[in-house]
Amino acid sequence: MQPASASAPAPALVKALAKLLRPLVHALVAHGITYPYLSAMLKKVYVDVVDKDFPLEDKKQTASRISLMSGVHRKDVRRLLGEPAEETGPPKAVSVGARLIATWTGAPAYLDGRGKPRPLPRSVTDAAGVCFDSLVESIKRKDVRPRAVLDELERLGIVSIDEQDRVHLNTDAFVPSADFDEIAYYFGRNLRDHIAASAHNLSGEGEPFLERAVYYGRLTGESVATLEGMSREVAMEALGKVNREALKLAERDEKRSDADRRMTLGFYFFDAGDEGAGPDEA
Repeated sequence: MQPASASAPAPALVKALAKLLRPLVHALVAHGITYPYLSAMLKKVYVDVVDKDFPLEDKKQTASRISLMSGVHRKDVRRLLGEPAEETGPPKAVSVGARLIATWTGAPAYLDGRGKPRPLPRSVTDAAGVCFDSLVESIKRKDVRPRAVLDELERLGIVSIDEQDRVHLNTDAFVPSADFDEIAYYFGRNLRDHIAASAHNLSGEGEPFLERAVYYGRLTGESVATLEGMSREVAMEALGKVNREALKLAERDEKRSDADRRMTLGFYFFDAGDEGAGPDEA
């Protein structure tokens, strides 16, 4: 696919871009990321995207072509192509915590009769061997110790310990509010995949990804609170169901040579002042 002419972008896309950028720029300004800083980042991203995503068949990608398609000066293109790629993987605490929660909320051994995450004794207390230590060991990371994981999850409010020394999962704290690095990681990952799905649908190529939303204006705060509570309940039920199936399939696919795909399913809820829009918001 070739990009549209940079001299005549579609007006509808420009209008959509202005909507998309405003909350992003608000977040960037709030956290000290200025226009010059973002501009330098965008140069590198533009060069990398053109280089990787828009190659020519049977021809070598050149700095001149990348410069033409991206609008970045050829001198900067050459410099940026020579710079090492930045590390974009999740912090260790994020990857460990995500896998642990996925198992705790998806594997039958760690669920109660209602399909909810069961409280876990810290160490083995029965023949089944189900405990918090076994949960951490199921992640198969030799550099991770159950006590260290427990201390960190308790600090973040993801788990609590009762008077019987059992560990409880706080199902409302999957995205901890105490750790900015984790929040920032999910900010980037979740928005990246949402935009990628929308961009694919915008291209009109292949089958469209699932992307639907419900939006209403002219509501009272009480009505919005009711809808938010319902949305959380429905979303957590759906995420739990998909997680259980995904965990089962991931265990099945673990050693297959063609297991090279990933997926994301997400939900969000947003509440703001009414701008005079109804169900068909402008």
